[in-house]
Amino acid sequence: MRRAELEKMDLDRLWTLHVEISDVLKEKITQQKQRFVDRLNRLEQPLSGRRPYPRVSPKYRNPDDPAETWAGRGRCPRWLAKQLQSGRRMDEFRI
Repeated sequence: MRRAELEKMDLDRLWTLHVEISDVLKEKITQQKQRFVDRLNRLEQPLSGRRPYPRVSPKYRNPDDPAETWAGRGRCPRWLAKQLQSGRRMDEFRI
């Protein structure tokens, strides 16, 4: 609608138009918000169907620092790699 057409309208018709536009805007905003929420929920779902794995107990312990442990999975920790390079065997660090 052009500005000239709006200026020719009486106040009651303008107010009715305002109310109609407000209702349409509310509805569209609600729909768009729901689409965003649905999209966010889809993004939060895990991509793979893998199950969560239980925590693995540590199998190896650093004799110099007993707080450092390793479960035997993943990359070998630095403290263990250093000990193995110096000639020690893996069985020596078993818990």
